[in-house]
Amino acid sequence: MKKVLIITYYWIPSGGSGVQRWVKFVKYMRNFGWEPIVYAPENPDYPLIDKSFADDIPTDVEVIKHKIWEPYQLYRKFTGNKSKAIQTGFVVEKKQLRWKDKFSIWLRGNLFIPDARIFWVRPSIRFLKKHLKNHHVDIIVTTGPPHSVHLIGQGLKHNFPNIPWVADFRDPWTSIFYYKDLKLTHLADKIHRSMEKEIISSADTVIVVSEHMKREYEMFENKRIEIISNGYDEDDFKDIEPYELEHKFVITYTGLMTDKQNPKVLWKVLSELIIEIDDFRDDLLIRLVGGVDNEIIDDLKGYGLESNAEILNYVSHSEVIRFQKSSQILLLSLMNDTKTKSVVTGKLFEYLKVNRPIIGIGFKDGDAAALLQHTGAGEMFDFENYTSLKEKMTSYYQVYKQDGIQINTNQIIVNQYSRETLTEKLSNMMNSLIDE
Repeated sequence: MKKVLIITYYWIPSGGSGVQRWVKFVKYMRNFGWEPIVYAPENPDYPLIDKSFADDIPTDVEVIKHKIWEPYQLYRKFTGNKSKAIQTGFVVEKKQLRWKDKFSIWLRGNLFIPDARIFWVRPSIRFLKKHLKNHHVDIIVTTGPPHSVHLIGQGLKHNFPNIPWVADFRDPWTSIFYYKDLKLTHLADKIHRSMEKEIISSADTVIVVSEHMKREYEMFENKRIEIISNGYDEDDFKDIEPYELEHKFVITYTGLMTDKQNPKVLWKVLSELIIEIDDFRDDLLIRLVGGVDNEIIDDLKGYGLESNAEILNYVSHSEVIRFQKSSQILLLSLMNDTKTKSVVTGKLFEYLKVNRPIIGIGFKDGDAAALLQHTGAGEMFDFENYTSLKEKMTSYYQVYKQDGIQINTNQIIVNQYSRETLTEKLSNMMNSLIDE
């Protein structure tokens, strides 16, 4: 069986979206003739823990671990922030930043290039060089963010030029929405962009997750860019079906919701429908599952929706799917930043699988909007499209009161995004690399 070395920062027991993509690839690789070998940090500073993903991995999959030093303990000591709340590097989601927060963000962008896991790069290259001299692999894969992981792949490629290297970008690098918030100097920005270009140029193949990202990365040079999107795992839904819809008019959002994702236009619509439609307040339940920014909570209060909101902290992945399946409507709330047009979050594919109608707040010309339209699973509304959104929500509520909301998502298209099908696509791509 052919062997692939997968270098990743996020691995079990990490929770959140960053770990799921390659956990699911590893789960199905053997079905297509590939033996996965995972390299991950021994002592990572994960903000979320979800041990349930361990059930996806065969017990005999080889996982190699090596120590990592991260500056987050120093950061928390310096700022006085002792929590492990989800952050993008050191970027915090506060409107009013203290000077310590601002200085920490500046340090993150200008000294820890490309990110705070940079200190894992050289030790990992040294460790894996020794390992690969005695243990054959056919392909090396790196997955980021953190993009410092790609520097490990680049170092190994220099030492083992005959082993194909695949760089998987789950998110963009310099075009990510928070890049401008890093307070970069001209020199630091130049280094970031130079690193990104070198990684894309030196990898044998680059994998991205959306059409927008492919077009963006093809601008660097004419080379091999493959799209392998995120998806859903059929097994995650087996023990949950069938699952009855809740009696209330439940609108559910799952995942982290930052202040930049605050769907104010929806809150306005719902607050008006409460006044205009009898029973609407009694029926309405807004369920937010995951971390929620305080600004969103304040807005719910301001619009008189506090008593209709249920806010839950991080729950297991299986519980997330239960909430999705039982809801009348699923909410997809994207960031109001043109840099996010390429974002197609992993939860969207789970939304598609549970076959509940999706209301999206985002860019109508983005990749997520195109997927909603292609599958017939829902509709994307612009951030200021108040009139159309109100008409749609009114229509959904009327149908809910009469016969219940049903939707006919094109399951033939949705099936293309199963994790097993996507792993087959990945395996075929890797086969073509070693056959060249």
